[in-house]
Amino acid sequence: MAEANWYVVHTYSGYENKVKANIDKAIENRHLEDQILEVRVPMQDVVELKNGAKKQVQKKLFPGYVLINMIMNDDTWYVVRNTRGVTGFVGPGSKPVPLTEAEMRPLGIKSDELVVDFEEGDTITVIGGVWKDTVGVIQSMNHGKQIVTINVDLFGRETPVEIGFAEVKKLS
Repeated sequence: MAEANWYVVHTYSGYENKVKANIDKAIENRHLEDQILEVRVPMQDVVELKNGAKKQVQKKLFPGYVLINMIMNDDTWYVVRNTRGVTGFVGPGSKPVPLTEAEMRPLGIKSDELVVDFEEGDTITVIGGVWKDTVGVIQSMNHGKQIVTINVDLFGRETPVEIGFAEVKKLS
């Protein structure tokens, strides 16, 4: 079976969510759930200042673009390319080019699952960052974001802190 990759699809500006909904519907109707795995409109939280008041809103990270994790073949290409609002895949000519690992990293998309030697309840020490040399017990783990939550003593209170997998080491 072919490998799924992330592709970028160009859409009419302002139609990103509509394109996502249309592709999701086409996946369901044509039973392509095992070939088109995920459709995303990357968003970011932005603080806007209006009339002297700060307001947190979500804005599109790439207006006019939608990310799709899919196995590229004639059927999937046809379904996506012929979705209303899609102008084409990003790539030279009509050939879609998958995103590289380096291009996906800043988007928070991780393709490989990191294997770690610790789990909830283990005592760890922080080896980098602001909390370096702090010892704590893992309260929870989020493999998708690759973070652990530990409680640290802050101003005399137990406070949960999120730390990346790469910044912790299990105490033996």
